[in-house]
Amino acid sequence: MADPTLPPNLPPQIRLFANDTQRRLRVINVRPPGLRDMYHLLLRASWGRTFLVAAVVFLVINALFGLAYWALGGVTNARADSFADHFFFSVHTFGTIGYGSMYPQTTIAEVLVTFESFVSLFLNALVTGLVFAKFARPTARLLWTKTAVVSDREGIPTLMFRVANERRNHVVEATIRAAVVRAEVTREGESLRRVVDLPLVRSSSPTFILTWTVMHQITKDSPLYGLSPAQMRKMQSEIVLTLTGLDETLGQTINDRTSFLPDEVVWGARFGDVISTQGSDRVLDYARFHDVRPATLTWSAMGVTPDPV
Repeated sequence: MADPTLPPNLPPQIRLFANDTQRRLRVINVRPPGLRDMYHLLLRASWGRTFLVAAVVFLVINALFGLAYWALGGVTNARADSFADHFFFSVHTFGTIGYGSMYPQTTIAEVLVTFESFVSLFLNALVTGLVFAKFARPTARLLWTKTAVVSDREGIPTLMFRVANERRNHVVEATIRAAVVRAEVTREGESLRRVVDLPLVRSSSPTFILTWTVMHQITKDSPLYGLSPAQMRKMQSEIVLTLTGLDETLGQTINDRTSFLPDEVVWGARFGDVISTQGSDRVLDYARFHDVRPATLTWSAMGVTPDPV
């Protein structure tokens, strides 16, 4: 019998909380991005894409002004039949270089130089602001484990995640929130994706500098109680974690997130140790950060038939 709490004919699951390289969600029938959205897109884009866009805009603008100079004439020492000469004169004007080898001679050329100088001033200010904003924007450098694990901790089945601060400075008043997003059907028969909070054993840290193992106990009050791995897959569950804190060096708020699909949860396992001592030094080995070890898991304490996989 079909589960009445599950929407029928669900499409293949995709990661909702994905980065740009993982996203496979197409948005249609939406207004095209305006100038403000373009700034936001460039702010999020990689440095390589930002430089590429800036270079293309620079070349296109100078090509257009070069064509205008070529068509109108009036540039001294520029060959009348050479687009290249007029293009490079535009580059000299746009960049306020002014070598003096070519210069405007007619009134129409002077007017065009005046207009290009204004465009240059405006676009240089925009690019300068964009570059500064990208440099100044606070970013987190956190490392999340590739998988989550579930095993007994203090006799209670516990869902665990691990995160590390790769910058080795303090993240003050760090706070983590966890939730599970899953497909459900309301009493009225409406299919929806419900977001349910997952209470954590410890959701905040006064200072986060090394690693942090985040834990959610699967008790009778847990939204995950009674759900087997197979049921979580049927409900297209996605466990989402967000971390927010104050970067001690920058003095600004940083945030980061990750998510785990059902196949990225290892049942009956725990994380391997990554911190050891060598003499008087404490050593954090990131090569073992994603390691998991077999561990005891009491399935019946989660309200699940033993070994449901």
